[in-house]
Amino acid sequence: RRLRGNDSCCLYLRTRRMPEMRRRGRRARGGGGLPDQSGEGHVDYFLQQLINGLTLGSIYGLIAIGYTMVYGIIGMINFAHSDVFMLSTFIALIVFLLIASIFGALPIALALLLVLIAAMALTALWSYVIERVAYRPLRGSFRLAPLISAIGMSIFLMNFVQVVQGPRNKSIPPLISGVVEIPIGSGSITIAWKQLIIFVVTALLLGAFWYIVQKTPLGRSMRAVEQDRKMASLLGIDVDRTISLTFVLGAALAAVAGVMYMTHYGVVNFADGFVPGVKAFTAAVLGGIGSLPGAVLGGILIGLIETIWSAYFSIDYKDVAAFSILAITLIFMPSGLLGRPDVEKV
Repeated sequence: RRLRGNDSCCLYLRTRRMPEMRRRGRRARGGGGLPDQSGEGHVDYFLQQLINGLTLGSIYGLIAIGYTMVYGIIGMINFAHSDVFMLSTFIALIVFLLIASIFGALPIALALLLVLIAAMALTALWSYVIERVAYRPLRGSFRLAPLISAIGMSIFLMNFVQVVQGPRNKSIPPLISGVVEIPIGSGSITIAWKQLIIFVVTALLLGAFWYIVQKTPLGRSMRAVEQDRKMASLLGIDVDRTISLTFVLGAALAAVAGVMYMTHYGVVNFADGFVPGVKAFTAAVLGGIGSLPGAVLGGILIGLIETIWSAYFSIDYKDVAAFSILAITLIFMPSGLLGRPDVEKV
């Protein structure tokens, strides 16, 4: 049909407005797009991405602690830890569905608390069994044997979940809705309630974990085994029990990350352990493998790098940016940001 003059003018105006409407839509959803050209718009947009990066970095930091704990105490990279995290997301999903079917309309806060406790307990049990079956028999073997066993256990867990739960994504309805708007000048930034929950839970658990490591007999045993396993055994410390409890604590924190991941994204998959696991391992190396504060710092930095790069540059290269920062850091600081140089005992 031939366009009349007014119709072509309206079509031209709608076409010119479509990019601006798309940018506004992306800005309202909190991702992608460029900020407004005004200075305040840039500040609001940057602060929004900062919050998103801290959310993602909190999850990475919780997973990274498991890597750095196991490496610090037995000198091994537990490559199965990423799939333990993935397993915890499915445990949380199943427990949530069971609670919803048995108790019906339960307050969401109580339901999430029960899911968190159950996921931590069951994931810790899985990790304890993995340590007893796959790692302890090989502890006195040659150095590559536990590493090969860890890779094999990682493949086993991923395929086990794929066979039991199927290859398709498992989704749940949004558990927590609502946002908090904080005015900044003439604009505002938005923090979702689920992001606030992630911040609070992560801070509380990291504080509790720091207390366990620094102030309890278990923490003293862990630090003694980390420094000298043979001497700790001669002083009466049960080395096997201490190592098993280290795996249990690392898995419990990974379960917290799994529950937060499920709550934040609302979908889980049997392959979800690989990418967050690689990012968490990168965070542990960036912060200094073996350093607990370094693992948290590295996780937050990786989350911020990914989010800010995706906001201002091409999202396709966000992983390249994160690993490039890691490579540059290790060139000038081989031990990581907070790591200590290895001292060979003679």
